[in-house]
Amino acid sequence: MELVLASRNTGKLNELRSLLDHLPIQVLSLDDISLEEEVVEDAETYEGNAAKKALSAAKASGRLAIADDSGLEIDALEGRPGPQSARFGGPGLSDHDRTLRVLELIKDVPDDRRGAAFRCVVSIATPRGVLKTVEGICRGVIVRNPRGGGGFGYDPVFVPADYNKTFAELSPDIKNRISHRAKALEKAALFLEGYLKATAD
Repeated sequence: MELVLASRNTGKLNELRSLLDHLPIQVLSLDDISLEEEVVEDAETYEGNAAKKALSAAKASGRLAIADDSGLEIDALEGRPGPQSARFGGPGLSDHDRTLRVLELIKDVPDDRRGAAFRCVVSIATPRGVLKTVEGICRGVIVRNPRGGGGFGYDPVFVPADYNKTFAELSPDIKNRISHRAKALEKAALFLEGYLKATAD
C-alpha cells in the first residue's frame, strides 16, 4: 500500500518511514508523486489544518494520505501561539524572530509559571474523507534564553519534562522518541496497522 505524506520535509518523511517500516506500506512525499499543490493552513485548529492537508493530498493523488499540524501552547499566554505558531507575530518573521517575540511576551513570568506544551495532530485520509485523527502532547517549560543549535522553530526555548536540555540541545534520537510528533505518529502507525488488516480481510 502507498501512503502519501502531505509534506516535503525530509525529516518528517524519514521519521514516518522508520515508524512504519514493519508494515507493507511505501511512504511517499509530495515530491515523490510530483504534486505541486500547496495547501493554505488557514484553519483555526490543528485538526482543521491537518485534515485539510491530508484530504487535499489524498484527493490529488488518489491514494491514502497523512498530514500533521503542530504548535507550541504556553500556559501564561492562555495556550498561544497554538495553531498560529508558524505564523505568530505576523508574516516575514524567522523562527528566531518568533521565538524572541514569545520570550518578550513572557519575560516577567516567574520560572514556576512558565509551563508549556508542544501539541501535534495527525490526520489520515482517503480521497473520500478523513479516516482518523490522533494527537500527541509533550509537556515542558519555556526557558529564558534560546539554547542549542539543533531542531527548528521554538525548540531552543522548550525543555521537555524530566529533562534539563532544550529540544535544540537534545540528540535527534531522544527528541524523536519523546516529542509530540513521535507520540502522534505512533498512534497513527497503530491505526494504519489495523486499517491494513481490515482492508486485507
